[in-house]
Amino acid sequence: MYNFIKTVVLFFILFSLFLNLTSFTSNIKKKHTNNDSIKEWINFSKKSDISILERKKLLVKAYKNLSIKNKNYCKTLSVIAYEFYNLNDTTKFLKLNKKAFEHALKTKDTFTIADTNWSYADYYNNEQVYEKSYTFYNKAFNNFKLLNKEYEMARILYSMSFIKGRYRDYISSEILIFKAIKIFKKTKSYKWLYYSYNHLAQLQRDIKEYDKALFYYDKSLEYFSKVSNKNDIYLITYNNIGNVYREKGNYKLAIEAYNKDLKKKVKPIHFATIISNKAHTKLLLNDTSNVKKDLHKALTIRDSLGNKTAILASYIYISNYYKQIKDTLKALKYAKKAYLLAHKLKNGRDYLASLQQLANLDKQNSKKYLDRYIVFNDSLISAERRVQNKFTRIEFETDEYIEETERLSQQRVWIIVTSFAGLLVLSLLYFLRVQKVRNEKLKLEAEQQKANEEVYVLTLQQQAKLEEERVNERNRISAELHDGVLGKLFGTRVNLGFLAMQMKPETQEKHQAFLNELQEIEKEIRDVSHRLSDNFDSANINFTTILTQLLKDRSAIGNFSYQFDFDKTIPWSEISEVTKANVYRIIQEALQNIIKHAKAKNVILDVSFNKKELIISLKDDGIGFNTEKKKKGIGIKNITARVKKLGGNLEFISKENQGTTLVIITPFNTTNGKQKV
Repeated sequence: MYNFIKTVVLFFILFSLFLNLTSFTSNIKKKHTNNDSIKEWINFSKKSDISILERKKLLVKAYKNLSIKNKNYCKTLSVIAYEFYNLNDTTKFLKLNKKAFEHALKTKDTFTIADTNWSYADYYNNEQVYEKSYTFYNKAFNNFKLLNKEYEMARILYSMSFIKGRYRDYISSEILIFKAIKIFKKTKSYKWLYYSYNHLAQLQRDIKEYDKALFYYDKSLEYFSKVSNKNDIYLITYNNIGNVYREKGNYKLAIEAYNKDLKKKVKPIHFATIISNKAHTKLLLNDTSNVKKDLHKALTIRDSLGNKTAILASYIYISNYYKQIKDTLKALKYAKKAYLLAHKLKNGRDYLASLQQLANLDKQNSKKYLDRYIVFNDSLISAERRVQNKFTRIEFETDEYIEETERLSQQRVWIIVTSFAGLLVLSLLYFLRVQKVRNEKLKLEAEQQKANEEVYVLTLQQQAKLEEERVNERNRISAELHDGVLGKLFGTRVNLGFLAMQMKPETQEKHQAFLNELQEIEKEIRDVSHRLSDNFDSANINFTTILTQLLKDRSAIGNFSYQFDFDKTIPWSEISEVTKANVYRIIQEALQNIIKHAKAKNVILDVSFNKKELIISLKDDGIGFNTEKKKKGIGIKNITARVKKLGGNLEFISKENQGTTLVIITPFNTTNGKQKV
């Protein structure tokens, strides 16, 4: 009986183990089958021979079967999202990519954070929202950099370089593409080396470095020859080479390059591009055979494909054709079509080209189109500069954020490590500190006493210096008052004396006028006194700052714009105060003359020096004057006197209606203990 029970129990145990093992095996098999199926569904969705609807269904199926418990959940979800993007289903892409990104943040999956940012960047790049696109590329790059994923970093550098090239930030674009090329060479990514050198050549073409452009196109062809699967790449390099030769003016070589591409089987959109470029080049050779036919053929292809940017290019080329054969009406018709489409597409380059074409064709409205061209070109340059600055700011802020994060991380580690050690030594430091307090206090008192003595000595020296300055200042003020203001006072006083002798009622008004003049003269005395009390010591105020303020003040009064160019290496502290004061007065007097007589709109002040001489040039675009006929006024006499006082040379260069240039060359007098103003 016992043995029977034992046998039954053993049977149930074995049967239970068998069921559990079967269930476990089934789950493992199901799990692997599910994972493999998701990969297969995603791979099938990439096949171009399946309808887009079926491909989307496969992606939806893969997404629904993807479990959050899957260790590759984030990465797989990101891939599914991007495949929806490739199928132009932006709604599902944005939804799933956001979900993958948020989950990656929670799980700290740096790779998927980088990958989803990359996907966002491609999406906004395709939507031509380049500022957002650049921001996401930058974020993706920095995350891949943390993982040392060089290939992905290089791919993103290529895209960032492409965006900067669009905004004509050629130097930054070159720097980024060279970094990408370095990595692609290291990883032997010949396909992307082909693309990179092609882009680099395009940058050189944009800045009209045509020989360099041809060199880099040849390099791109070298790497194309090393690509194993050439079907993945459409080679249109010869078309680009043809464009370079066309811009160089070598039209025959350009046509030969276009013919090389035409010998290959190409997609319709590229075929249209090549025949359009070839026809335009033949037109430049004054060869109109088949040009009209090819240009309209290219336009028909582009129109059937709905490629509006390419249609715009066709309109411009066709307009050029009709212009060449002197059919102005048709040329004008296509130029207007190009103008309207460029405005609609916000295509700045072709919009400018259409405006220029209209200005050449429509003589009655030529000025209107040229004015629009100038205004739009200026605004386009400003917009590009703003975007360039924003790209730089994005990079800076991201780098700054990474540095700050690393610093804070290191700081936290440092705090944890040092806090324990600090607690152990804190009590010891406290007792040592108490013992040292008295000695330090005595030491500080001694140092303070010594410092007070030094300050006192410096104060005495400063007072002596200030006293010397006061004496010199009084002398200068006395000279100014004696030569200028007192003469006016004397004349007014004599006039008042005459009035006092006659003193009839009808002289009351004149008497009051002279009194008013005396009051104005008193005000002038105060103004002169204040101006002469200005301190021109460059130790306290940079002399160029004083000149800048002078220009600013006078420009506001005279309603002109100013530009101040100066050599930053001028050692103002070594130039004597007499020289600086006289230079200031000369420029002040010259600016006053410009305000009174020149009617200038722009003034340029340039200050430079060599080892022996200080050179000052003041130029305006005013009405000018004949230097041989015009009598010297008080202003010019004052300037001449001051230059002579400094031992320098003065030259006035002026012609009527051509502005005036004042050039002063004065010895480079240094401070060597002589009297200062």
